[in-house]
Amino acid sequence: MKVSLVSLGCARTLVDSEVALGGLKKEGYEIVSDVHQSDIAVVNTCGFIEEAKLESIETILRLCEMKKKGHLQAIVVLGCLAQRHGEELRKELGNEVDGIIGTDNYGDLARVLRPLKDKHQKVFEVKAKPHFLLDENTPRFLLTPDYLAYVKISEGCINACAYCVIPKMKGAHRSRTIDSVVNEIKKIAAERHLSEIDLIGQDTAAFGFDRSRVFELPDLLRRVAELDLVPWIRLLYAHPGHVSEELIEVMAATPSICKYLDFPIEHSHDHMLRRMNRGVDRAKMQWGINTFRKKIPNISIRTTVIVGFPGETEAEFKDLMDFLKDTRFERLGAFMFSEEEGSRAYGLPDQIPQVLKQERFNAVMAQQQDISQGLNDQFVGKTIHVLIDSKGLKEADVYYGRSEADAPEVDGQVIVHSKSPLKPGAFVHARVTDALEYDLVGEC
Repeated sequence: MKVSLVSLGCARTLVDSEVALGGLKKEGYEIVSDVHQSDIAVVNTCGFIEEAKLESIETILRLCEMKKKGHLQAIVVLGCLAQRHGEELRKELGNEVDGIIGTDNYGDLARVLRPLKDKHQKVFEVKAKPHFLLDENTPRFLLTPDYLAYVKISEGCINACAYCVIPKMKGAHRSRTIDSVVNEIKKIAAERHLSEIDLIGQDTAAFGFDRSRVFELPDLLRRVAELDLVPWIRLLYAHPGHVSEELIEVMAATPSICKYLDFPIEHSHDHMLRRMNRGVDRAKMQWGINTFRKKIPNISIRTTVIVGFPGETEAEFKDLMDFLKDTRFERLGAFMFSEEEGSRAYGLPDQIPQVLKQERFNAVMAQQQDISQGLNDQFVGKTIHVLIDSKGLKEADVYYGRSEADAPEVDGQVIVHSKSPLKPGAFVHARVTDALEYDLVGEC
């Protein structure tokens, strides 16, 4: 039986999709990339905010139309949206879809789907509290290019941010062992010629705390670097409240760890941070930023911010704008607050009108465009190290890559002109000839 999978959302969901496909392949399913060629279409959904939920629903409905036309035998809804809204999905789409499965069954999806495969019976399995945690023996069907892999080091979330429902969808924070992560990287490196490994989790900086009451990320990074299997090791999703001086020292002293920090502040004003229940104050975040930049002068810091959280005053928003202007983050993403049912912020008084949230979002992004342009202008005339991702489709001598300062999918790119052919996964030196708002242009 042929199965295809549509993976929505972030890199963490992508790893979940790889685990789901790995188990299906082990049980004899044929994995195909084209949904039109499959018997069963699986949608691994995102349910983080309203926009993500709408994308998931639209994807499901599009597949339902294909099924009505006879192009599919079955549709399975998997993941975060199913975990969060399983009963509603069953009520609204129970006649159209054939499976609704939560976040605890990525590793045994083939078992859960057996009644559907063998007896054409519909399947519903959404456990109240997810406990799944992959290890080095969990089959994965990697969906990334051969030179890149994500490695999820933990599951669930240790934080209880007021705006967030991830703990309800993914469960309590649970970390893998250091040996498990190291062994998985060894296994992947034995099968692929890796250029980059990205370590991911809901909060990578909290790695190990659930198990030992100690933040073990520095030890993990040392062990991974000692393998000497990959030129770039990138760390994503590090909560500012869990960043330590030891982590900074390890990153500064280890050449293979990308000088890149994913450091989501969400806001700058202490009153807003308390309302958001972020578990960190401005002083701690400022210490982290200052210390990273002091110990690693060439570091690029990515952050995210939320505008329009309930009760955000004009003065507090101005504080955020001033903080971003002074700090000059190299990379930034902004979100408008989404009132999510089941979150602590749901139903809070002093909700911000949508039009005002949009105005504040636009202001943050416009300011960041100017900051990003100014930072990129400084690279013109310099030579930088670039990892090639792909070849341009139209121009014969154009390739697209990333610098150490750019994570896959979420950051900018380097447009490289080269008279000689370049392979994806190759590292080149490029002299920067032009700077755009988010991207650089260079010659190999």
